[in-house]
Amino acid sequence: MGRTALVAGVSGIVGNNLARHLVAEGWTVAGLARRPPADIAGVTPVAADLLDPDSLGRALGMVRPSHVFITTWARQETEAENIRINGMMVENLLDALRPNGGVEHVALVTGLKHYLGPFEAYGKGSLPATPFRETQGRLDVENFYYAQEDAVFAAAARDGFGWSVHRPHTIIGYALGNAMNMGVTLATYATLCREAGRPFRFPGSAAQWNGLTDVTDARVLARQLEWAATTPAARNEAFNVVNGDVFRWSWMWGRIADWFGLEPAPFDPEVQPLESQMAGAAPLWAEIATRHGLKEPDLGRLASAWHTDADLGRPIEVVTDMSKSRRLGFRDYQASDDSFFDLFARLRAERVIP
Repeated sequence: MGRTALVAGVSGIVGNNLARHLVAEGWTVAGLARRPPADIAGVTPVAADLLDPDSLGRALGMVRPSHVFITTWARQETEAENIRINGMMVENLLDALRPNGGVEHVALVTGLKHYLGPFEAYGKGSLPATPFRETQGRLDVENFYYAQEDAVFAAAARDGFGWSVHRPHTIIGYALGNAMNMGVTLATYATLCREAGRPFRFPGSAAQWNGLTDVTDARVLARQLEWAATTPAARNEAFNVVNGDVFRWSWMWGRIADWFGLEPAPFDPEVQPLESQMAGAAPLWAEIATRHGLKEPDLGRLASAWHTDADLGRPIEVVTDMSKSRRLGFRDYQASDDSFFDLFARLRAERVIP
């Protein structure tokens, strides 16, 4: 095919799974990160900082991708800083690639904060009705996702490439040291509960416990990214992407508990966030890691309790519509409980959890 990809954010949950998928499909792949992993066979690591234009230009001097996949962001203290920093990262990357030429398509991964609002106003105020549809426009609030989109749109108008935007729900997939990783977070939480004999309590709201929801398998997202980048009808479109099924956490929590050999605690309507439930658990995790010979003794590099709390604590039902890409031919499906089970099995096989 002669297709060459640059995956920006290759160390993250989306970039890692995407890079592996593209290699398996015969692409030539370069993976960009400040500290790109060296264990993804077939991926050429590119070490660069998206906030340092000079070093970025040097690192990308010999890289001439036909397709660019932007799967990274950097969390800041305020949304104003999120907008400034994350918009700049996209601008710097596309500016650095411009002299090389050859870019045909740029794919940007954002998420459902397009509909739910940024962290500072997450799930609050006037929100569109669910299921969220791509035809629903931007909220009347500043959002770093919008700044990233605008940077891609401006560069596309300037340089003539096509684009796609991808809005996953909570992403379930393998990655370590990721800022938004519910699957690994729940795996470490379940392990801590089992080891300490603590109840496996759902940490979120009644709305999430009882309402319908969905998630996005990182492998489904990888396939949609490739599909949109190579399908003419998908050019210059934004797509939601989820597994294709729906569930209630009142059901899924028991499924996860069973996998770990736990008895789920009865639902308590008083929200008990993971950040408080897991506070002070780092020494226990380090002891577990030593006893079982696990590869990562630092709980902080595995669990992102703050982000899982944001998802599971939402006061509204969140369901995502995928009609646009379905109509255009993308019809992948993944059972969501198997998304969790596949991840847990891999974490165990790679000695991340006992």
